[in-house]
Amino acid sequence: MTLPKIAIVIGTTRPSRFADKPANWIMEMAARRRDAEFEIVDLRDFDLPLFAEKRAPIYSPPEHPVAVAFSERMKAFDGFIFITAEYNHSISGALKNALDYLYSEMTRKPAACVAYGGVGGARAVEHLRLIAVELQMAPVRSAVHIGLFELRALLRDGSFDDYPYLGTAAETMLDDVVWWSRTLKAGRAD
Repeated sequence: MTLPKIAIVIGTTRPSRFADKPANWIMEMAARRRDAEFEIVDLRDFDLPLFAEKRAPIYSPPEHPVAVAFSERMKAFDGFIFITAEYNHSISGALKNALDYLYSEMTRKPAACVAYGGVGGARAVEHLRLIAVELQMAPVRSAVHIGLFELRALLRDGSFDDYPYLGTAAETMLDDVVWWSRTLKAGRAD
């Protein structure tokens, strides 16, 4: 079986976003692994309009050309790691909107989270897990939670190396998402 392909999805689009820093950190860790292929997918690369399709994606694929390109891109992956900020106790509107365009592309694939913000982005992770369940994804238990203390230090040019517990959490999350990606990929092939 070929190695599973896992997307590291940058789930915010603001010009001043922090998301690039944890996305690149996770990508560096992932690049050292030999049990999966990883790639960053940036929502900025898909200027999706607010969801206004005629039918929900569970019933028919999207028609908007950018949504079609986004759908094709996401279809190529066997698992997902979402980099998400916590906005108003939830995920960003951009990430929610992007997920609203998808269904079959995500079904029976794992979802992992790297979150940052108040209480380590825990409320965003909980909302994202609920959305993942509706897409028939398999949310993994392990996540990386970057709290406000770490976030502020990292914004001031701190290093993830200063917080080894975040690295430990990231390794556990990567182990889990790879295992689930491999397992569910085999299951989808049956």
